[in-house]
Amino acid sequence: PEDPKVALIGIVTRLTEQKGLDLIINQFEAMCQRRVQIIILGSGDHMYEDALKGAAWAHQDKVSFQCKYDFVLSNRIYAGCDMFLMPSLFEPCGIGQMLAMRYGTLPIVRETGGLKDTVIPYNKYTGEGNGFSFKNYNAHEMLHCIRRAVKVYNDKDRWMELVNNAMNT
Repeated sequence: PEDPKVALIGIVTRLTEQKGLDLIINQFEAMCQRRVQIIILGSGDHMYEDALKGAAWAHQDKVSFQCKYDFVLSNRIYAGCDMFLMPSLFEPCGIGQMLAMRYGTLPIVRETGGLKDTVIPYNKYTGEGNGFSFKNYNAHEMLHCIRRAVKVYNDKDRWMELVNNAMNT
């Protein structure tokens, strides 16, 4: 169901350990307890595919999992979501977060490699930033970061300032 008051989180990735899928799967139930919807596009390791298929089936009103690679759909996800989740274990460069920002979708990333270099974490005191980040490779830190992002999402003026910052990046 479409609801403009619910944040839409997009994930476009290869389903591998490098991309932080274990963090996502670890906190999937807790993420679904938030006022969010999640769309995932990707394929790869069958362990992750199976886990995400099960999660999507269990949360059909909140989750869509597309087990494939589709260039057109990936661009629609980058452009149509409010947030883009990329909790990579390591990421030498990363392009997903930059594509997301180009479309005004705010990235939620782990501070590593190119993600740390390109995503400036939101500062609630100064209003600066172009996304959200967490430092340690930890599922609870990731969930806390998502919660912060959703809280800011509910403040539409601040959210639009961050969207403009991201697009100007």
